[in-house]
Amino acid sequence: MTYRIAGLPPADFLPLFALSEAELAPHRAVRVTASQHPGYPCRVTLRDAPVGEELILLHHVSHDVATPYRSAFAIYVSQADIAADYREVLPPVMQGRSLGLRGFDAAGMLRDARLAPPGEADVGIRDLFGDPEIAYIHAHNAAHGCFVARVDRA
Repeated sequence: MTYRIAGLPPADFLPLFALSEAELAPHRAVRVTASQHPGYPCRVTLRDAPVGEELILLHHVSHDVATPYRSAFAIYVSQADIAADYREVLPPVMQGRSLGLRGFDAAGMLRDARLAPPGEADVGIRDLFGDPEIAYIHAHNAAHGCFVARVDRA
């Protein structure tokens, strides 16, 4: 079993960087500058932004399904033109953090979950995908609860 973890599409967010603070407000978004590293994990590049990098912090629907498990929370995005794409390896934002891994079936219903301490996400992903009913996994930062990335069977 192999898996793939891809960043969110940059085209969904790049237009936000041209907006003023007042224009960002209706999008439930604000401009921020990374003041520490790590600490500002970009969901496009799947890495922590370096100190001084500008990002947009916005409300994002990460699990847009017609089930009780529809989910949204705040995420950071950088002004990247290319989404990260990882196969069989964890991206930097999933290394060194405790993660909640939520396994969903094709209908968007939660089937199982794991708490993965730092260094154990790969084992948790493979364990969840051992269940053929699990179609994809959402990784969330365990402490803050925010969406990190979707993990798909490859």
